Amino acid sequence: MSAAATKMEYVRLGRSGLKVSKLILGCMSYGNPKFMGNWVLPEEEASKQIKAAYDAGINAFDTADAYSNGLSEEVLGRAIKQHKFPRDEIVILTKVFLPVSRNPDESLFAPPPVLDSSRYTNQYGLSRKHIFDAVKNSLRRLQLDYIDVLQCHRFDPDTPIEETMQALHDVVKAGHARYIGMSSCYAWQFHAMQNYAINNNLTPFISMQNHYQLLYREEEREMMPTLKHFGVTAIPWSPLARGALTRPLNGQGGSGRAASDRISANLYLKSPANQAIVNRVEEIAKKRGISMAQVSVAWVMSKDSVAAPIVGSNSLKNLEDLVAAVHIKLTEEEIKYLEEPYKPMPIIGH
Repeated sequence: MSAAATKMEYVRLGRSGLKVSKLILGCMSYGNPKFMGNWVLPEEEASKQIKAAYDAGINAFDTADAYSNGLSEEVLGRAIKQHKFPRDEIVILTKVFLPVSRNPDESLFAPPPVLDSSRYTNQYGLSRKHIFDAVKNSLRRLQLDYIDVLQCHRFDPDTPIEETMQALHDVVKAGHARYIGMSSCYAWQFHAMQNYAINNNLTPFISMQNHYQLLYREEEREMMPTLKHFGVTAIPWSPLARGALTRPLNGQGGSGRAASDRISANLYLKSPANQAIVNRVEEIAKKRGISMAQVSVAWVMSKDSVAAPIVGSNSLKNLEDLVAAVHIKLTEEEIKYLEEPYKPMPIIGH
């Protein structure tokens, strides 16, 4: 990217000076296929995706310590070294909160008493100890000196907000991270954390990685107005609803993730309203001669509260298709038509 011009567009995260590409490459699908399913790519294929994204002008890469129990971070770090990405050209985002299992094939989604009894005490959550330990381990796996945006993967109800925000501030002051962000929580939780940081002259969040797309718009009720109040922008995860927004209703279940991930079937496509939305995405895609994925991503990017959606890819062709969506602008009529069938849904992702 440093040697050639790119057609990618860039935007600031919140009120910060940090610019990211209008698409962020999500790296959850890179690492260990045994961790989540066969939609997770092994390292050789993942490295090709990362290089292609960089060549297309994507400068921001999102991962987490818990993805493939640290292997996602390792794969990203080795790709950065292998392809010789200049460190000052790229923006690395990772997350802290969830435990990293000692068994590489195990997903540790369990309540605190179970984790504590399994000798994972202090190895999850947002305590000062875990934040510093997790950052140290993430830097080692990424083979980097600092993280650009350190994000809290979830809200921790068991640790005082004062402790968490002071620890995050100290991580920044120590040079381990440049900025901090939040992910997947309720608006009141974000407000409490951000307000405490501001009132105590601590480092505030610049981004919110939340669950937001055409089939799940509950964030519009409270989170998006809260972000606007604080001058923070969203970097939504799952903008394609785990693939549900990329293919017609009669073609659902065609991807590797769709076959192993029942959330899309049980949540996204269960309601007639969401089925109608998928049909309308297909209709607009056909009229414009573009893909359904491009329509869906263009809708997310049309929102002022969104800086850049986080997109995953396990196909170079799909990645190229998503990059092209950056330059697609939907009309007000198309946006209204896509949104009209939506009905309220249960909260998910927190």
